[in-house]
Amino acid sequence: MAAEESWDVIVVGAGNAALCAALSAAEQGVRVLVLEKATLEDRGGNSTFTAGGFRFCHDGVEDLRTDILDDMTDGEYASIGNLPPLSEDQFYEILMRITEHQADEDLGRILIGRSRETMRWMRKHKIRFIPMFGRQSFKIDGKHHFYGGVNIEAVGGGWGLVDMLVQACERMGITIRYETGLRELIQDESGKVTGVRAFGPNGYENIPGKAVVLACGGFESNPEMRVRYLGQGWDLCRVRGTQHNTGDGINAALRIGARPHGGWSSCHAVQWDISAPPYGDRVVLDNFQKHSYPIGIVVNLNGERFIDEGADYRNHTYAKYGKEVMKQPQRAAVQIFDAKTHDNVRDEYRIREVTKASADTIEELAEKLDVDVEGLKATIAEFNAACQPGDYNPSILDGVSTRGLAVPKSNWALPIDTPPYHGYVVTCGITFTFGGLKINTEGQVLDLTDKPIPGLYAAGELVGGLFYQNYPGGTGLLNGSVFGRLSGRNAGRLAQAG
Repeated sequence: MAAEESWDVIVVGAGNAALCAALSAAEQGVRVLVLEKATLEDRGGNSTFTAGGFRFCHDGVEDLRTDILDDMTDGEYASIGNLPPLSEDQFYEILMRITEHQADEDLGRILIGRSRETMRWMRKHKIRFIPMFGRQSFKIDGKHHFYGGVNIEAVGGGWGLVDMLVQACERMGITIRYETGLRELIQDESGKVTGVRAFGPNGYENIPGKAVVLACGGFESNPEMRVRYLGQGWDLCRVRGTQHNTGDGINAALRIGARPHGGWSSCHAVQWDISAPPYGDRVVLDNFQKHSYPIGIVVNLNGERFIDEGADYRNHTYAKYGKEVMKQPQRAAVQIFDAKTHDNVRDEYRIREVTKASADTIEELAEKLDVDVEGLKATIAEFNAACQPGDYNPSILDGVSTRGLAVPKSNWALPIDTPPYHGYVVTCGITFTFGGLKINTEGQVLDLTDKPIPGLYAAGELVGGLFYQNYPGGTGLLNGSVFGRLSGRNAGRLAQAG
C-alpha cells in the first residue's frame, strides 16, 4: 500500500467501539481504514477480554426473542424462569446513582435511548447474542432467574464479539491494518484533522483521511499515566485486558488542543486473582476475575472485613471494589465461602489457574492463606453473631443482613459456619480508565473552548464524561457500540460530503 493513499474515514483501534464505528462509516458508502496497534493474533483491544455482556433497554425475554435472541432454542427459552425488563428510566436512574450523579446527562440519554436500536443494528450485522446463563442467573426450582440488569452476552464472549465484528467489517469491504499504531493527528492550516501519522512495520507514514475516529481505549496499560492520574501505588496493579491501551488516542488529541473530560482520578477496577499475569491472558481471558463475593465475605490479610459485600447487585459494585483492595496491606484480600454457598460461585472459580485453599476449620484456612489467624477468627465470630434471620435469595436484593457491625453486609448475609471453608486470594485488576476526551452529541471531539475539532470523532473507553467512581456492569460494551455507531456514521457523512 502506498503511504500517500487517501481514505475517507480512518478508525484508530480494533475493539468493539472501533469496529462498530468502521461499520457505521462504511454504511455511508465511504472507504474506511482501521488501524490496529496490535498484531492480528492480539487484535480486539479490551473487548476480547470481556465476557461480552451488554446492558440495554428491553421489555423482557418475550421482547428479546423477537429480534436480539431470535435464534435462541426452545430448550433455552424454556429454562428461563425470569429475565427482568429494563426500562429507560430504570437504566438512567442506575447510571446516575452509581456515578454519584456526575454522568453527562446528554451522553447518558443517548447511551440509554439508543441502546435497543443499536443492539438490533448489531444483530443485523450478524452479531449473535445469548442469555448469560452461567454468570448472571441463579437456578431456582430448575429455572434460571436473571438479576442485575446485564443478562445478554455476545456468543463466544468478548473474543466471539470481536471475531463477529471483524467478519462484518470484511463483508463491508473495510480494510484493517495490523501492527500500525497512531502517533500523531495531522491538521491543515484551518485546524481540520486531515489524517494520521502512524508507525507500522515499515516505520513512520502519514495516512491522509477526510475524517478520523479515535476508538483505541484509555490509559490503563500505561503505568506512568496510572500513577499520574489515579495516584500512588497504581503502577503495581494488574491489567485485566490488552497491554496496548496506553493512552495513545487521548494524548494525540490533547496535543492538538482537545478538552480532557470525565473521571480522570477513577477507573473500573475489580477483584482479580493474585496469581494473574501483569496483563490479560488470551487463553484465560476474564476468568481471573472473582465476582461471587456477594454470597461470601471479603477480608484483608489482617482478617478484617472492609467492604459491604452485599451493598447491591454484583454488577453495581464490582467495578469499584478493586480500588478498595488496592488500599489493603500488600494490595491483597481473601474471599471466603462456606459449604452453604460455595456451590453457587461463578464458573471462574473453577479454573485451573486459581489461588485458593480449602480447610475444615477457620484456623487452618487462615494458616494456609497467610491471613492473621486470630484476626480472622474474631471477624467471622463477630460476623456470624450479627447475621439476622430472613428469606435468603441470591437472585434479588433479599434484605438478609447483619446488624451492629462497623462494616455491614446489607444483603445475602449468611453465617460462615459450615465446613469445608474455601478462600480465594485476590488483588486489584484494572479494566479501563474513566478520564478521556470530551465529545458532543454528534460524537465530535471538542477543543478547549468547547468547539468541535473539524474532522475528529471519538468513541469507547477514551471518551470521558459517562463514568465516575463506579460503573454499571455491561455498560462499557454498550457505550462502545452506541457511540461507535454514532461517531462512525457522522464521520462517514462528513467524508461523503466533502
